[in-house]
Amino acid sequence: MNDRLTKTIAGGLVALAIGAAPIAGASPAAAGDPGAAIAAGIGGFALGAIAGGAARPAPPPYYGAPAYYPAPAYEAPPPYRCWRERRPVFDEYGEVVGYRPTRVCE
Repeated sequence: MNDRLTKTIAGGLVALAIGAAPIAGASPAAAGDPGAAIAAGIGGFALGAIAGGAARPAPPPYYGAPAYYPAPAYEAPPPYRCWRERRPVFDEYGEVVGYRPTRVCE
């Protein structure tokens, strides 16, 4: 069924239920009658389900693609220019003990 027909049917059922509510409620209520409370609960649940189904958005069209599209992962652009430099290596006293080649990028 298309979305417009579904909303029309649901709207008609809600209008019918709202119109029939004063007629059904015209009978005197009895305090010890659990059947009326159960019927009212079921009717309210059904009306809520119909109204909620009519208010939902239409599903997206299916073109044969998978339903899950992973989020694009961020990937940093490649560095502009890289080279190797000799950087000093220090001991715990702050003295230079040697040099180590290190990659440096702009």
